[in-house]
Amino acid sequence: MVRVRVAPRHAARGAIPLVVMVSLALLLAGSATAYWVVSGSGAGAASTGTTSAVTLSPATPAAALFPGGQTSVVLTVTNPNLTSVRVGSLALDTGQGSGGFDVDGAHSGCVLSTLSFVTQTNAGAGWTVAASGNLSVTLTNAVSMTAAAANACQGASFTVYLAAGP
Repeated sequence: MVRVRVAPRHAARGAIPLVVMVSLALLLAGSATAYWVVSGSGAGAASTGTTSAVTLSPATPAAALFPGGQTSVVLTVTNPNLTSVRVGSLALDTGQGSGGFDVDGAHSGCVLSTLSFVTQTNAGAGWTVAASGNLSVTLTNAVSMTAAAANACQGASFTVYLAAGP
């Protein structure tokens, strides 16, 4: 008589879930590899906001000017932007006034060509104006008057027009 040994049923039941789990693991590993290996192409678009220019108040001398002398000028820089802005230099705006300068009406005989302005950079550091903010700036000894200035300039009030640079 030949004896055939039959495996118990519970052993067969354990092998099926194992086969299913291994198959699922291989399928997921293959899918993950395909996800990371697959290449593609496409197009995109973006835009940035518009940056507005800072505005400068007309600068005024901090003290009276006299022939052969110099003085500081003060002004306010206004930043309308939502981010801070760096102003690298402040230079004479010769397109305004008379060569960048104006004098009060009572001193119209004062020749403005006797005035000069030295471009300022804050020792190379420039100025940072906070977002939507104002910055008061004093430019030390930035404006001067030649010794050849006429008596008509005595007691005059001057305006200095400046432009912001990079």
